[in-house]
Amino acid sequence: MKQALLSLVEQAWAALASQDGFDPSAAQGRAQIDRARDPAHGDFATNAALVLAKTARSKPRDLAARLLAHLPGSPLVARVEIAGPGFINFFLAEEAYLRLIPEILAAGPAYGRCDQGAGARVQVEFVSANPTGPLHVGHGRGAAYGAVVANLLEAVGYQVHREYYVNDAGRQMDILATSVWLRYLELCGEELRFPANGYRGDYVWDIAAALHREHGDAYRAEASTVFEGVPKDAPSADELSETGEPLPGAPTGDKEAHIDALIAHAQQLLGDNRYRLVFELGLNTILDDIRDDLAGFGVEYQEWYSERSLAASGAVTKAVERLRAAGHVYEHEGALWFRSSDFGDEKDRVLVRENGQGTYFASDIAYHADKLERGFSRVFDIWGADHHGYVPRVKAALQALGDDPARLEVLLVQFAILYRNGQKVQMSTRSGDFVTLRELRKEVGKDAARFFYIMRRCEQHLDFDLDLAKSQSNDNPVYYVQYAHARIESVLRQAAEKNLPIEGTAGMDQLARLREPHEQTLVRTLSRYPEVILAAALEAEPHQLTAYLRELATDFHAYYNAHQFIVEDQPLREARGALILAVRQVLRNGLGLIGVSAPEAM
Repeated sequence: MKQALLSLVEQAWAALASQDGFDPSAAQGRAQIDRARDPAHGDFATNAALVLAKTARSKPRDLAARLLAHLPGSPLVARVEIAGPGFINFFLAEEAYLRLIPEILAAGPAYGRCDQGAGARVQVEFVSANPTGPLHVGHGRGAAYGAVVANLLEAVGYQVHREYYVNDAGRQMDILATSVWLRYLELCGEELRFPANGYRGDYVWDIAAALHREHGDAYRAEASTVFEGVPKDAPSADELSETGEPLPGAPTGDKEAHIDALIAHAQQLLGDNRYRLVFELGLNTILDDIRDDLAGFGVEYQEWYSERSLAASGAVTKAVERLRAAGHVYEHEGALWFRSSDFGDEKDRVLVRENGQGTYFASDIAYHADKLERGFSRVFDIWGADHHGYVPRVKAALQALGDDPARLEVLLVQFAILYRNGQKVQMSTRSGDFVTLRELRKEVGKDAARFFYIMRRCEQHLDFDLDLAKSQSNDNPVYYVQYAHARIESVLRQAAEKNLPIEGTAGMDQLARLREPHEQTLVRTLSRYPEVILAAALEAEPHQLTAYLRELATDFHAYYNAHQFIVEDQPLREARGALILAVRQVLRNGLGLIGVSAPEAM
């Protein structure tokens, strides 16, 4: 509807411009059509006269009058008025909205989609959690948000590549491998103090048990040998008092130096091949679990991109050398530094440590350079909000490499806090001291989890009410929306049982019977769906879609409670049937983009 009105305005300007010698294309991209906030001011309004007044060398209200004189006639428009400083208000004919019902039914799943993106290739990288443990509820919000942003971008015409960056290299993975081996040693009968900085979840025991089943005691070493010469550890969480002070007998050393020494001993005592086997077992077990968990959450990727592949392909070295050649690196105290402060970062950053090892940041530079080299017009990184300080340095690196940092958009997702019975959830699980995504799905279901996760802007904190998400009541937003769809299915079944099937074939003469206020409200709400999808996609704000679906459900439930659909009056029955079929289609389309089911019964 907005596009049709914009076309009328552009035609009026082209006719006027041709007559007076103005640029006939000046209206394109400048004139806008917006919905009127006050029904007294019509249905839509355009700013065309205000933005084109200078080009036309005319006062805005005078130009508005001239545009109206050249405005083509349209059955969509009942009347047009000039308001304020030169706005043009459109009052639509009632038929304009009613025509939408057969259009929705004809378009089906395609209703609301458009080609705004014109097939441009974009990448959405999301979740990308270190494969050092199961996904938790914080990852779940990023997963739901990223998946829906990708779906929305596809819906408006972009070619979307969904990617998970696998951090399968570096110190954290070495800590995981060492943690697995130490638990394995305990299963072999060795007594040892597990490091404060090791991974403590029960999943580490599970991996260690698999190692022991496969290899018996072949990887065993005496605990005294493993810990010989290792710096003293810091106290673990259970060795601290309520005030945070170490309990009597607890170590008070350096946990980082302690775990690094244990990693070195594990590598030395196991040797390259056996250490690599333990490393790969931990990585692959957890990565397989993450893949399975996300698939169960309705999240699929086109690519799982390995961090190790960057080093293997020489991409990290290439990126560092590009920065060196451009004069953006320097050596200090044996390390290689990037002058990121020259590009707006708060300080310079290390690329290569004094021991010759590259940093995570060096890998991230190479990864983002590779993204742009793969030809994506834009790349979206969806990170946890605690990474906000990382954004300037990545953009600085891209700029230093000669790439356009504006092609990278980083979207930060706040953590989700779970509540049960009004109390913040504190739970110990098989995964340590956090609630896993799998546990959340088991408790509230995939549909509720995905819907709740995207109900607020990503940068806002999210309070996730578990009791509300499980409830079958109108207070539960996902239940409320799904119930609207189920109610429509129930009406269709009842109609069929009475041998009065609703087929959605009502013509305009029958649709003209839809005069009730509830019906007029519904068709107007339906007309907004394509605008909501476009705005939600371009602004990366899925919550606009959930808010819209709740509004549509509210309008339908009010209609359902006030009127009968299976009535004796056949034209009215056909008209109302077509209307609720259109509502059903839009509910299905919207829920589909969110990744939520549209049940036939509840």
